[in-house]
Amino acid sequence: ELAHMNRRATVGEMSASLAHELNQPLGAILTNAETVELIANSQSPDMAEIKEIMADIKRDDQRASEIIRRLRNILKKAPSKTKDFDLNEVVREVFDFLAVQAGARGVALSNVPAQQMLQVHGDRIQIQQVILNLIVNGMEAMADAPAEQRQIIGRTVQLDDRFAEISISDFGPGISSADLEKVFDPFFTTKTEGMGMGLSIARTIVETHGGRIWAEPHAAG
Repeated sequence: ELAHMNRRATVGEMSASLAHELNQPLGAILTNAETVELIANSQSPDMAEIKEIMADIKRDDQRASEIIRRLRNILKKAPSKTKDFDLNEVVREVFDFLAVQAGARGVALSNVPAQQMLQVHGDRIQIQQVILNLIVNGMEAMADAPAEQRQIIGRTVQLDDRFAEISISDFGPGISSADLEKVFDPFFTTKTEGMGMGLSIARTIVETHGGRIWAEPHAAG
């Protein structure tokens, strides 16, 4: 229940960016449909141009459908379902989902996947929620940072035959040594409007999957 509430709250904060992301393909579809109508009503319609425009309409429709599909996957409330999946693909989907939100905040996102497929077993939606929380936290931490400093780097690597590792690095002010041990505790937050549940839920999800999660200072700040 808490995990689902946390997902809805996070997506709710991103509603303006999501609306903008949807409006782009929908606006392009409308413009192209009006153009096709004009061409079709001309004395000698250019069928080749009409075909090109129809292909653009189909592409933009698929783009809008993909945005909605990703949103539904993150928001849906369903019993935990574990299966095998590629961790690289799951991380990429979250980075794609947050691209517009990052752009609106002036944050550059870069994802460096492992060279090989990282097949893991678990609940795909829950793992996405962990990555989503970490990236959003990083973006919020850099709100007052200089524009050239606002970047988040995601990496996935295979540690050994049992573990894969995801790292999310930001270039914000960092976490004080006093707070470093408490950031994953329930209700602990340094935000004025935070509930202090996001990282606690992330830790529960990771530990339920037999893994561990931690924070550490970045060498560059």
